[in-house]
Amino acid sequence: MPASVITPPGPSLHDGVREACDRVVQLLLLNLQKLVYNRGAATLADPPPPRAVPFLDALRPHVRELCVETLRLERKRFLWQHQLLALLAVYAAPHCAADALFFLLALARTQDELALAAQLYAVLSSCLVDLLPATVNACVCQIHAGRLPEPQIAQLFRNLAAVV
Repeated sequence: MPASVITPPGPSLHDGVREACDRVVQLLLLNLQKLVYNRGAATLADPPPPRAVPFLDALRPHVRELCVETLRLERKRFLWQHQLLALLAVYAAPHCAADALFFLLALARTQDELALAAQLYAVLSSCLVDLLPATVNACVCQIHAGRLPEPQIAQLFRNLAAVV
């Protein structure tokens, strides 16, 4: 298993340290979730623009990298990354949500990896409208733009066929 935040090189961490780190990350994700879902105004008359979340704004250009890291399925880390990806997709909807699903569909090589795309869709479709057409459009745009090599296009089509 590669070294990571959870399993550094050298002597193994005490279980208490690992549990404390897990708790801190969960609390950070919970706070981020509150920031994402409580951004709107309380009134409908001239609502102010939603509050910015600088951390998520900084992550916007890194959706592909976050998807790649999530697909590594590394211990608990991929669960945190998947949750972070969902929060980023909701925060930067609609384009970020469609892009995240596109990347997961294009990069997934196993059924376990592909399941992450289905899980993300399930989470996002409850709060975002027209997500499926937007995702299909993102896939078509990427193919027409020539941004994918042929083997990756074939993988994308296999994955789309598998989820349909």
